[in-house]
Amino acid sequence: MEKSEVYNVFHAWLGTGLLTSTGQKWFIRRKILTPAFHFNILQEFVDVFNKHTDNLVQTLKEHNHPDYVLVDKHIAHFTLKTLAETAIGTDLKFATQKERSYRQAVIDMADILAYRMTRPWFVNNFVNLFSPKYFKERKTIKTLHAFTRSVITDREKKIKNFDLHGKRRLAMLDLLLTAKNVEGIIDDGGIREEVDTFMLEGHDTTSVVLGFALMLIACNKHVQELILDEIVDVMGELRKKPTFNDLQKLKYLERVIKEALRMYPSVPYISRKLGDDLVTATGYKLSKGTITHLHIYDLHHNPEYFPNPEKFDPDRFSPETSKSRHPFAYLPFSAGSRNCIGQKFAMLELKAVISGTLANFVLEPVDTPETVVLIMDFVLRAKDGIKIKFVARI
Repeated sequence: MEKSEVYNVFHAWLGTGLLTSTGQKWFIRRKILTPAFHFNILQEFVDVFNKHTDNLVQTLKEHNHPDYVLVDKHIAHFTLKTLAETAIGTDLKFATQKERSYRQAVIDMADILAYRMTRPWFVNNFVNLFSPKYFKERKTIKTLHAFTRSVITDREKKIKNFDLHGKRRLAMLDLLLTAKNVEGIIDDGGIREEVDTFMLEGHDTTSVVLGFALMLIACNKHVQELILDEIVDVMGELRKKPTFNDLQKLKYLERVIKEALRMYPSVPYISRKLGDDLVTATGYKLSKGTITHLHIYDLHHNPEYFPNPEKFDPDRFSPETSKSRHPFAYLPFSAGSRNCIGQKFAMLELKAVISGTLANFVLEPVDTPETVVLIMDFVLRAKDGIKIKFVARI
């Protein structure tokens, strides 16, 4: 249950929210937030997914480069705006300096935390005082916290007249504000921790897998055609706006996304402190309190579980193939009680944006799995971004 010391680098920004907390605090926060991802809530989000997919499509149509689009910035904006409007209840248009500063601050923190995590001495907060990036880190965190506080304050003003005791299901920030104002089990600092955590985890992890998935679809034309056939079969026409039920029925597209997450897991490793003594399958003994790293990227590329692991093959996740696989051989969202609380949200969002993008464009490869160079900050990324050619469908 307990995260290792590696996660200490997040504390100045995220505090001890759902990602980094443990014990009773983690249990209370998880209990507060779980209803935010009930399927009734997710159904209400589909219109937002569709709206921002339309905005992304329009942006891609207006892009004036004839050979390719460097997609990273565009899809990061899509996922950040989608998350903000659904879970947080605010509409980000990046029209103000405050909003642009926030997005840049997220990018800067990725660089700073990658610097610390790859220099273990700077994981220690005291030693980090002497880091050449320390003062930039403090300034960046100030920007991030100021933006988050303004979003929370704005939302709290808007829901003052809501019937918080009613049976209406609430989105994430509204649940947190209810827990504060009605139940008294969280304070302003706790709400900021959770909003910061979700603004990071809910948009960055989704944006990187979206980039890799679009690249893989562009490189595999037969897969692209099968997705299009499924969209028409489910929705009757290519450009119809999908409903929640439509997205649930896109089973082949779901396999494509799962295979993209196998090849490029957004979080390629996780770290835990053992709560009990453990003996591995090979007889190696690990004592309680040992820090362990679980390398998800390596697990997903293990030929024992995924033969020919560098091949993109969505049929690995057909019901027939999946049923014989060890349940913990595939961990893109972690597993157990600390699994990703937003995985259904992410899958629904990815289905909506990929189906909407393919309805408007033929994707042609520029970057390929052989040409991209992978790097890691707190998520897996392509070093120089991902380039894809988008050809408008007639």
